[in-house]
Amino acid sequence: MNDSVIAIDGPAASGKSSAAKGVASKLNKYYINTGNMYRAAGLEAINYGINLDAPSESILAELAAKTHITYAKGENSELILTVNGKPADMLKIRRNEISIAASNIAKSKVIREWLVEEQRKLVYLNGIIMEGRDIGTNVFPDAKYKFFLTASPKVRAIRRLLQDGQPYNEETIEVVAEEIRKRDEQDSKREIAPLKQAEDAILIDSSTLTLEEVIAKIINHIISC
Repeated sequence: MNDSVIAIDGPAASGKSSAAKGVASKLNKYYINTGNMYRAAGLEAINYGINLDAPSESILAELAAKTHITYAKGENSELILTVNGKPADMLKIRRNEISIAASNIAKSKVIREWLVEEQRKLVYLNGIIMEGRDIGTNVFPDAKYKFFLTASPKVRAIRRLLQDGQPYNEETIEVVAEEIRKRDEQDSKREIAPLKQAEDAILIDSSTLTLEEVIAKIINHIISC
């Protein structure tokens, strides 16, 4: 059993990124956002001119062979997402069209195998909090500590709107909540590494919890093991 990895999975806008960052800070470990690796790959696919509506596995394999996406140590032991040795444009990869591109190529067996291999290499850091959608089920199924964070679509919609600094009302909340439901369905039904809770993961529904309470739940479980 691998006790150097803490795996935190969950659907979009479930709060797993904020929770993982908080746990990493309190436990003095490295925080790794795998979603950003897929977003960086999505941006590279766009730059490569790949048709993301129907990308061929051979073209995606060509992209993977020419691209290196990983995390490197920066100042104060912080990790920096890099693409071919250069820091990724974090503002650009967070754009909605890049997220859509990332979701499209994440269905590819070639892309997932490539990035999962890159993610597993990061175990050399000897103390990582890795969050995503298939960390406990696919990337590190042997992780000792596994958590699955979720929340209602409405709560997640409000969090996303607040994160993006957008004004909202009941109508906009429902629009975003429906987008989130569709993303959940797509992620949970894909053939390659679908979004699902690992059998031995601790489920945390954060709908009525503060971020501090979620972080405390995770840390208390780790300490008690």
